[in-house]
Amino acid sequence: MKFIEYTVHTTTEGSELISDIFWNYTNYGVTICDVNDIIALQKDKRTFWDYMDDDLAAPQSDVLVKCFLPVDIADENIRSINADLELLQERSAGFIPLGTLETSRREIEGDDWIDVWKKHFRPIHIGGRVVVCPEWIPYEPKEGEVVIKLDSNMAFGTGEHETTSMCLELLQEYLREGDTVIDVGCGSGILGISAVKLGAKFAYMTDIDYVAVRSAEHNAALNGVAERVKIDLSDLLENAEVRGEVMTANITADILCRLSESIPKNLKEGGTLILSGIIEPKLEQVISAYEGIGLKLVKQVRKGEWFALAMSKDSRKKF
Repeated sequence: MKFIEYTVHTTTEGSELISDIFWNYTNYGVTICDVNDIIALQKDKRTFWDYMDDDLAAPQSDVLVKCFLPVDIADENIRSINADLELLQERSAGFIPLGTLETSRREIEGDDWIDVWKKHFRPIHIGGRVVVCPEWIPYEPKEGEVVIKLDSNMAFGTGEHETTSMCLELLQEYLREGDTVIDVGCGSGILGISAVKLGAKFAYMTDIDYVAVRSAEHNAALNGVAERVKIDLSDLLENAEVRGEVMTANITADILCRLSESIPKNLKEGGTLILSGIIEPKLEQVISAYEGIGLKLVKQVRKGEWFALAMSKDSRKKF
């Protein structure tokens, strides 16, 4: 079987967003080639490398995101992808650097590609209870486990990334039965869906990306919780009146800082705000932004180069 390998040049910040778009048009695999991942592993003192080719960490200006499309439908899908890229560029202007978005294509052989690709996916255990599982893999949960099924097209918010897994671990720690949960920048919907299956009464989710909203709706239905969630294409709670005991926001540090004045307005007194997607150079900036408007840091966790925070709302502070 022949495939078109379609490549977009972007940035580390934009790579997940590009992969989101790709997964909407292919079941045959998406890859992200980012030298910054290799550099981060080199700096991680807990990781031992017997040998690494120096070329792997050579300076590289672009992050390459690639998808694989069957030849017979490639042209039509590439036109749709390009339209989505233009829309993403328009909506992300001033918020997220996307790079050049230069594209290229080449034809490759790919016999049994999908079977090879699926072999790399396994159920992921996160915290004491959550198991994130691709929909095509049967999994019998153990006592107390909550299984989150994700569509095979979902490359973002799968639980594999450190930022998502830290959010899920903190959610298991601070969520109480019957809480209302708000997730800002929901992606695949994994956090809101997990919250409901862990005992939340309701989850309200927002995202500025229509592909993410559509994916979250699909995953909510796949997990049987569509009646207990609401997912809006919204500019990060600008028009939302809902208030919750727990809020999650797994987005970039710069956007977290910009939202520090508005996010706490949707958090109930005594509630917990979980923030993730924070790199070390931005950590103190994010903490200061939220402590400055009355929230208290109650827990800080780290995985690799990423940090997540749990912050409590002071009921004596006026928001």
